[in-house]
Amino acid sequence: MTSPLFPIPDERDVAHRAARLGKVAVLLGGTSAERPVSLMSGQGVLEALRSLGVDAHAFDPAERDLAELKREGFARCFIALHGRHGEDGTVQGALELLGLPYTGSGVMASAIAMDKVMTKRLWQSAGLPVPRGLVLDGAHHRREDTRSVPDSLGLPLIVKPAREGSSFGVTKVQGYSQMQEAVNLAAGFDADVICEEFIEGEEVTCAVLGQGDDAVALPVIRIQAPDGNYDFEHKYVSDDTRYLCPSGLPEAEEREIQRLVVQAYRLLGCRGWGRADLMIRARDRQPYLLEMNTSPGMTSHSLVPKSAQAVGLDYPHLCLHLLQAASLDTPSRR
Repeated sequence: MTSPLFPIPDERDVAHRAARLGKVAVLLGGTSAERPVSLMSGQGVLEALRSLGVDAHAFDPAERDLAELKREGFARCFIALHGRHGEDGTVQGALELLGLPYTGSGVMASAIAMDKVMTKRLWQSAGLPVPRGLVLDGAHHRREDTRSVPDSLGLPLIVKPAREGSSFGVTKVQGYSQMQEAVNLAAGFDADVICEEFIEGEEVTCAVLGQGDDAVALPVIRIQAPDGNYDFEHKYVSDDTRYLCPSGLPEAEEREIQRLVVQAYRLLGCRGWGRADLMIRARDRQPYLLEMNTSPGMTSHSLVPKSAQAVGLDYPHLCLHLLQAASLDTPSRR
């Protein structure tokens, strides 16, 4: 099935588009805790682009100076970095200064989306549904500060670092005795620790492609992980997690999630692509936004490719579509 929104061009057209893109750097690896995932994502993107004739090359910012991108004649970049120094606006800012168009959101949207606290505040201010929560900054990680959190949010609850991904540092706290250990774990990734009420229900994710009024939500994916534990192992290693696409949700429910995610995406100023994670509360089917990923995974277990495939956009052509949309916050005058 081919979607009219994302038609796949014929081979000659693909070759023509690939030639016009010039020399392309696939940024992968990096220095964040998500480096192993980024290496997998980047290798997949690299092979996909090359299969369509794109002059694509791997470039690891942990091993090479970004200034080499300009010196070596790269024309644009596909960002397959995840986490800090890749998804948080820092690399985006460097590429802005170099005048090299890149995939995904710009500096500000990337920085805000990476910060779950700021993202949540923006969404709350616009009346979008998010779980109740509170933030423990670096001065409030002591036992006397953490032991009262369940009194405010109830149990179970979720403890996670404010600026991290791939479920690093996340704990589902079942009792008071687990709070301190959970906060200490999260604080090992970020000084700001988020504590949120646990939304009992189904976990779903929804990707968006495009920008502004042209942003389009892809089909919703329903995630069924063993014992409801969608951790790093079940995201990237194990084959035990089930991804349902079509989601099997009622049509009206799926449309509402897509509408909500596009609204959340536009509110953050995202462009290119993104993927929102949500929980659907079992007792009333209310969806709650958890976070927005502006440089989603592109591994064999990743969700954006699964959702794109459902509308006829296969992995290589998804990569090409994203690369063609590469841009700058401010067009270069060089």
